[in-house]
Amino acid sequence: MVFLLGLVFAGNDLEAQQRFTLSGYIKDSLSGENLIGASIAVNGKGKGVYSNNYGYFSITLPEGPYDITITYTGYETMKYSVALDRDLVSNQFLRPRMTTNEEVVVYAKRKDGNVRNAQMGKFDLSISQVKSLPVVFGEVDILKTLQLLPGVRNAGEGNAGFYVRGGGPDQNLIMLDDAVVYNTGHLFGFFSIFNSDAIKNVSLIKGGMPAQYGGRVSSVLDIAMKDGNSNKFEAEGGIGTISSRLSIQGPIKKDKASFIVSARRTYIDVLMKPFVPKSSSFYGSGYYFYDLNTKVNYKFSDKDRIYLSGYFGRDVFTFKNNQRSFSANIPWGNATATLRWNHLFHRKLFSNTTLVFNNYNFAFNGTQNNLSFNVSSGIKDLTAKFDMDYYPAPRHKIRFGALYTYHTFKPNLVSGGSDSIDFKPNNAQRKYARETGIYIQDDWEISDRFQLGAGLRYSGFTQVGRYTVFERDADGNKLDSIVYDKGEKVKRYGGLEPRATLRFSINESSSLKASVTRNYQYIHLVTNAGSTLPTDLWEPSTLRVKPQAAWQYAAGYFRNFHDNQFETSIELYYKKMDNQIEYREGYTPSLKDPEEEFVFGDGWSYGTELFVRKNTGRLTGWIGYTLSWTWRKFPDLNDGDRYPARYDRRHDMSVVAMYELNPKWKLSSVFVYGTGNAMTLPERFYIVNGVLTQEYSRINHYRMPAYHRLDFAATYTPVPKKQRRLKSSWVFSIYNVYSRMNPYFIYYDQTGSAYQGTLKVEALQVSLFPIIPSVTWNFKF
Repeated sequence: MVFLLGLVFAGNDLEAQQRFTLSGYIKDSLSGENLIGASIAVNGKGKGVYSNNYGYFSITLPEGPYDITITYTGYETMKYSVALDRDLVSNQFLRPRMTTNEEVVVYAKRKDGNVRNAQMGKFDLSISQVKSLPVVFGEVDILKTLQLLPGVRNAGEGNAGFYVRGGGPDQNLIMLDDAVVYNTGHLFGFFSIFNSDAIKNVSLIKGGMPAQYGGRVSSVLDIAMKDGNSNKFEAEGGIGTISSRLSIQGPIKKDKASFIVSARRTYIDVLMKPFVPKSSSFYGSGYYFYDLNTKVNYKFSDKDRIYLSGYFGRDVFTFKNNQRSFSANIPWGNATATLRWNHLFHRKLFSNTTLVFNNYNFAFNGTQNNLSFNVSSGIKDLTAKFDMDYYPAPRHKIRFGALYTYHTFKPNLVSGGSDSIDFKPNNAQRKYARETGIYIQDDWEISDRFQLGAGLRYSGFTQVGRYTVFERDADGNKLDSIVYDKGEKVKRYGGLEPRATLRFSINESSSLKASVTRNYQYIHLVTNAGSTLPTDLWEPSTLRVKPQAAWQYAAGYFRNFHDNQFETSIELYYKKMDNQIEYREGYTPSLKDPEEEFVFGDGWSYGTELFVRKNTGRLTGWIGYTLSWTWRKFPDLNDGDRYPARYDRRHDMSVVAMYELNPKWKLSSVFVYGTGNAMTLPERFYIVNGVLTQEYSRINHYRMPAYHRLDFAATYTPVPKKQRRLKSSWVFSIYNVYSRMNPYFIYYDQTGSAYQGTLKVEALQVSLFPIIPSVTWNFKF
């Protein structure tokens, strides 16, 4: 890196006599928010750049006059002329475009970006679009919107978890302001933790992952929080069926510092409490969740700015059975804090230094009479990152940096007590690890036809002490142990991760793209269920557990029609995954270290994704279809034969439509269809010593019925009076319009007696959500 920095400044000195740099920030003129991915074009076409994640751009050109055009969907185009005879800093403020019947903006990105960019499988979501789609219980959910994209499937009925191109839920790198989020769900996964009022930008990358991202083998979901309005104070929020939210933002010092505070809380517990009599055995039970997003930023100079952001969220479930003297308190949630320093070393060299703390915890605290029982698990990280953006030429951008993370894993820790006796078995131990990464990413538009994105990442992972390895006999009894002291190296893994994407433009409206990526993943979420739950455990790579690794290959054809009004694409992909992890057959929870219960195998996934989207006009939306196969093969499972993964789905389709009826009414509808989940079912029943015994099928040999659902929403926005400061809207939503009873799980019920010959075993389906109407009132002032 030192050598590269030397070349940067040496190159600058050589060019200084005849080439100059135009640089600055692109911002929203009303709020002062930095605009991510704005297009800065020179002389209308050809040479140009995009603003980075902090709105910064830099372009170096020969001396002379130029016409600059800045575009960002949802904003008015800005054009201005500049005589470049010296280095210039030019901050530009774009005005939001008022929505009219002639044009409805869907995505905040360059209109032809899907054709012009080399990046494959990337989607940028606008928050206004997310808020206009139908939702369950009136809860706006970013992750449920992502599930409507091709190649992304849901984890089950009503679940906010998602799977990308055959990968598991832990194989998605999910970041909120650079902090990794380990648990993304509220209400046992039915809602995501992301409050849309606090979010500025959402980017999903499911193929061709750039080198700055690492640690996962499937996808990246990068979410940026709002910085806060630097010009004026404003508040917005909403009152929904089960929760309310409120956000306040404004300047601390105008054009220097701003803040935002956004909170959300459910009130199911408050609404239900008056209806549960004190005489009820379950009096005192309840559930609620809350989120709190905070962020402040301060501009020290034209070259320095700091950001401090945090997220705090918690689910609290309390259950009481007073008749049996039993109570349980089950809290779980995330806490993150991110401190970032932006520094402009040079007009071509932009840096970002980041310190991150994140902590996820789950706890179960139960009591019955004089007996108490406690279980806890979680993961805590301390991370330092350094990233630099270098702009050597108008069509050339280099990004490089490094990362260090110290992990603390807390598997199931069990304790308890009865009267004066404490129960603290040595059933599990904390595990510690250091994760490192260094990368360089080069995005170069070689010509009007060819654009290349090439990256190389080296990652390493070291398990360190304290750690104890036990040797056991065939019955699981401990025979001997090896003890590693604090900080002592236990096991190290690492490797190179090459990445490459290529775009070939056939003409101005169509292109071919291809990508190949290599990824390592050193931490794992191992689950027995088909969807993620708070009880699932995060485990590191250890002496026994090797890191996951994957190669992904993708190719696609992209074509726009009618001046970019319609976007179409077809993508093919193949993904090979090594060292996949599952629990052994017949596993039941115990006091042993969970890693002693793992088995290892391989996986692979392949498929085709079709996408058609209409961007402008009164009617907008998209159709996405995925045809895919996802397989697993473990020597110790299913007799060593391959089997479909639980998230294998042959057909997956979504149809999304939004229609602006008039300035007051906007309609939206969503239809989804998917092949049923793969599942393992009992095939035979026996009576053994008077006990009904089941013989199960091969793994995931059966499928649930197909999943399909139609949702509808209507948004009413009164035209505000000229002097009225309060703006509001009503969202009327119907989830599952024709009340399709989609399966959540299947169980077997038995009636009668085997001895009397009347035994009957029947498979029964459990469904969660019939038709559900909801109303939400949103306001802003």
